[in-house]
Amino acid sequence: MTHEAAGVPTTRNDEDRQDSDRPDASRPAPETQDHTPGAPDAAGGPEGAAPRPEARLAKAVQAAEQALIEFEIAVETFRVEVENFSRLHHQKLGPMYARLDELDALIAEARAARTKDPEDERKAREARAAVLPMPGVDELFHDWMDGDGLSPEAAAMLTEQPVRPPKRVRPSEEARRLYRDLARKAHPDLAQDETERQRRDEFIARVNAAYGRGDVELLKELVEEWAAGPVPPPAPLSESEELYARLEWLTRRKELLTVLAQELEEGPIGSMLRMAPDDPDQLLEDIAEQLLGEVSRRESELAEMVQ
Repeated sequence: MTHEAAGVPTTRNDEDRQDSDRPDASRPAPETQDHTPGAPDAAGGPEGAAPRPEARLAKAVQAAEQALIEFEIAVETFRVEVENFSRLHHQKLGPMYARLDELDALIAEARAARTKDPEDERKAREARAAVLPMPGVDELFHDWMDGDGLSPEAAAMLTEQPVRPPKRVRPSEEARRLYRDLARKAHPDLAQDETERQRRDEFIARVNAAYGRGDVELLKELVEEWAAGPVPPPAPLSESEELYARLEWLTRRKELLTVLAQELEEGPIGSMLRMAPDDPDQLLEDIAEQLLGEVSRRESELAEMVQ
């Protein structure tokens, strides 16, 4: 992942390489307007007249809102990839890492038994301790908590519901298309009052959960649900002070998202994803193949030592 302009993470497939899916959070989207001779234009006066300052500011706020939404979509898309990759990495490769640790301990113990060397015995004890470490508080809750509280796996276990892990690192193209469409239409930052914001927050949380699992059917149902819901009327132009405050909030929100994007990119899973930006699922298969080779080599070494 690379940062464009203010740190927007780019996604990595053919659809996202199109210009329309590479938003620059610092560059407002171009706007086109129909001008009828003699009719008031978007600036609030007849064509050719000087635009009102409040009208120009309102247009700047609208452009900043759209840029922030595109930025949030890019960050959330990458966050889902990082989270899915982490879970699938643990599910697919965790047993192989455990087997390697066990083989390392067995090899060290066999060597110590053969040499009777105190140093080899010390290494054997350390290798065995690595296989069965004493869990700490963080380890006890590993994979039980995520940014939204209990992870889906933990919640499923506590409620006796079936676990629904992600099917793959990157959701399908259709899921990505449906997610973008819903996020652009129902984004909470488009709300004009607190009630509408809460409604959108709850809806987008459901959208994010469905997208994280790659659930295309549920996303389609959410599209229909949103289309049938109430459509808020367009808000009138605000006063200059309110518009400036809105621009300030949008700027702070973008700065926070930029920090989040950088943390995702620079973390261990984000770094791994950069190794295979076009096919992260294949990266898991490649790592698994390498680990199987390591397991085979250690088993052969152990077999030779215990003969």
